[in-house]
Amino acid sequence: MERIETLTPKEQRIIFYRLMRYAKPHKKTIVVAFSLLLLATIGDILGPIIIKVFIDDYLTPRLFPYGPLTGLASAYLLIQVGNVLISYFQILKFQEIALKIIQQLRVDVFTKVQGLGMKYFDHTPGGSIVSRVTNDTEAIKDMFVSVLVSFIQGAFLLTGIFIAMFILDARLAFFCLFILPVILLIMKMYRTYSSIFYQDIRERLSQLNAKLSESLQGMSIIQVFRQEKRLREEFGEINEKHFFAGMKNIKVDGLLLRPAIDLVYVMALIVVLSYFGITSFDQPIEIGVLYAFVNYLDRFFEPVNQIMMRLSMFQQAIIASSRVFKLLDEEEDSPGQMIENEKKYSIRKGEVVFDNVSFSYDGVNDVLNNISFTAKPGETVALVGHTGSGKSSIINLLMRFYEFHRGDISIDGRSIKSYPIEELRQKVGLVLQDPFLFFGDIRYNIKLHDDQMSDKEVEAAAEFVQANAFIKKLPGGYSHPVVERGSTLSSGQRQLIAFARTIATKPKILVLDEATANIDTETEEAIQSAMKSMRTGRTTIAIAHRLSTIQDADLILVLHQGEIVERGSHKELLLHKGIYHKMYLLQNGLVHGIEDATSEM
Repeated sequence: MERIETLTPKEQRIIFYRLMRYAKPHKKTIVVAFSLLLLATIGDILGPIIIKVFIDDYLTPRLFPYGPLTGLASAYLLIQVGNVLISYFQILKFQEIALKIIQQLRVDVFTKVQGLGMKYFDHTPGGSIVSRVTNDTEAIKDMFVSVLVSFIQGAFLLTGIFIAMFILDARLAFFCLFILPVILLIMKMYRTYSSIFYQDIRERLSQLNAKLSESLQGMSIIQVFRQEKRLREEFGEINEKHFFAGMKNIKVDGLLLRPAIDLVYVMALIVVLSYFGITSFDQPIEIGVLYAFVNYLDRFFEPVNQIMMRLSMFQQAIIASSRVFKLLDEEEDSPGQMIENEKKYSIRKGEVVFDNVSFSYDGVNDVLNNISFTAKPGETVALVGHTGSGKSSIINLLMRFYEFHRGDISIDGRSIKSYPIEELRQKVGLVLQDPFLFFGDIRYNIKLHDDQMSDKEVEAAAEFVQANAFIKKLPGGYSHPVVERGSTLSSGQRQLIAFARTIATKPKILVLDEATANIDTETEEAIQSAMKSMRTGRTTIAIAHRLSTIQDADLILVLHQGEIVERGSHKELLLHKGIYHKMYLLQNGLVHGIEDATSEM
């Protein structure tokens, strides 16, 4: 069995106190809720006392004066009705506090996820992150809504009951105190064992979400390669582990929650009845006092049972909180402005310089080695090379998706680390090979909630990249609905919208990651024509697999195993007759077999 890390009691306390900090902004509402809770508790305690007075002072001596009995009945009825109203508003207030706390916690978690670096997402399954933002925060909400209210209400009620019991009979109340250490011992045992099993359950649930997310995203591949059976078996294996973890916890619940407390209740009832039975040999007992004690015992164990039953939710919430806080404490943040300046620099020209940049994803194996080149405004620098040569890594560093520590990358003579990340992302436009479209419509996907961008600017950007024609043919035009990931649009249409989205921001630097790979020949010709206009006054860095798309580039860099092995224009590289020459011949069908093209690499 896999080793599941468990939380020590000290760690659980730290997590609980940290969780309570989210309640600080709601102090006034909490005071109101506690005041209502106190009133409701007083009402619960006064009820049996009124019944005791009625039995001992009126029923037993057979005295039935109209006035006092009417007063007692009215007081009892008023207390019950008042309790109903007070309980309603008290629950309402606690629920409001809980929902606001969880609302803030979810915003904090979502904001943290948005600011994490790409390195974190490289080694963390998306489904696991979703599980923390949804399932884990929901478990925390249950704690605020149900657990804390039950705990606090139970504590108030238990305190009041013991005070009332001491008033009625101090000796008997003292004997009943043996209940407390027994209950505390049961609670401690439950927390010890259940924390292990709940940690296991949350981990298995996270794995289930990760496997489900992976399966949904790769459904077409699963079906094409007939992997349904294998995925069902893998999912079933994780689900089986989740089931066994749940069964272990159910066994602990079944032993240490209701049954154990019921046993303690029976023992306490035996003590009370034995006391009154023995006392009756020497002196008469008051039936009202006996009723009140039995009633208080019953009322005592009701909140105890509620607390014990809520302990499982409390343990789930603490485990879930530890997972959420682990995400909030994640240090793999997105690279930001490393070099602080009094003046906020802005990108004006867009000259890009790589100066002996080396980079490793894992800190051990370099994927880039001493990369140096200059891309001037109005120029196009193309990156070519086989898969794994380091082309995308160069783009990742320029976009500040990953932090680098050797060499430097500068824009307009200043390190990119000196620019605010907002400035960098605003002035550097990126178009990926597989563009991502958001749920909404065409217009929304081009402006991306930029309120300063007018509809005319949106249409101008679309027209600039030759997308206006197909958009107007769609039902609704720019208001045409876009489903998740834009799956109802063709690859070429999605790519054109991505081009329009980038151009609409008027970037100084244009980064194209094989941006025309999913576009048909006719559309590509229109895009190439538009790109010539786009390059004017802009620095363009393009990754290309099809060499025909970058023949007019000012500088072509040929990468192999993370190093620049050739550089020059299209004509210069062909005359050099090196790797680029071999790739060109291969793509044009002039070389038979890829071995010939790579024999000198």
